[in-house]
Amino acid sequence: MSQLSATSQVTDDQMRRYAKMIYDVAGIEISPAKKQLLSNRIRRRLKQTGIVDFEEYFKYLSKLPTSHEEWDGFLQEVTTHETYLFRDESNWKWLRGEFIPAIQKAGSNSLRVWSAACSTGDEAYTIASCLAEDLRNPSGWRIQIVGSDIGIGAVRDAQEARFGERAMRLVPDTIKTRHFKRVGEANIWEPNSKLRAMTSFRQHNLLDRISGPPFDLVFLKNVLIYFNNESKKRVISNIEQAMKPGSFIVAGAAEGIGDLMGGFNRIHPWLYQRK
Repeated sequence: MSQLSATSQVTDDQMRRYAKMIYDVAGIEISPAKKQLLSNRIRRRLKQTGIVDFEEYFKYLSKLPTSHEEWDGFLQEVTTHETYLFRDESNWKWLRGEFIPAIQKAGSNSLRVWSAACSTGDEAYTIASCLAEDLRNPSGWRIQIVGSDIGIGAVRDAQEARFGERAMRLVPDTIKTRHFKRVGEANIWEPNSKLRAMTSFRQHNLLDRISGPPFDLVFLKNVLIYFNNESKKRVISNIEQAMKPGSFIVAGAAEGIGDLMGGFNRIHPWLYQRK
């Protein structure tokens, strides 16, 4: 059988079956309007695997356990979006100007933060660098920043923590100088040992509960835009159960979750506090 052309698309029936499979596994909703986009993304996996057409690839995925590396590659193609450090300035103004002063005033010396759907770790290391810069005596704190992502490849990239100039372009110069180092002749930056000590990364599906002690702060940004209301409710329920009373969620402004946050008080369109 010959390879598909660069303009070939999944059929309407294949689109329906792929969309259902993606939703069942990851809770991500792919609308029929994204038929061309999905076709383009699947063709990349066909090239990578040597499988000749959409139908054979569907059968191949259907037989694999979702822990298989090909499922990881496929979901990364479906959900890829741009990420960089210090994305969304208002979030970091709040973190540095309100949240960090408040926890210091409260007299605690422990903090547990979850960067959900962390991608390549840009957000987690932004959080770590703010804490390292603004906390008085940060070495006296027990800080755990947990980054999670459904993609195993993304988790590996986050653990490696190598950021190019584009990812670093919004990092304040003082933070860049104190908490990151340039590596080799290429314009690659790595976090220092203090930031690495604060962070850890794991594979996790937001449709499932996450293990471990409850969190004081959760970042949940630019991921629920892929979910419908049913799966959003499930994700928010899982996250709420993993949070301390009075803890905060920083969400993306376009997540569409305002009507689903019954257990939270809304502070800003992107900020909620658990009741």
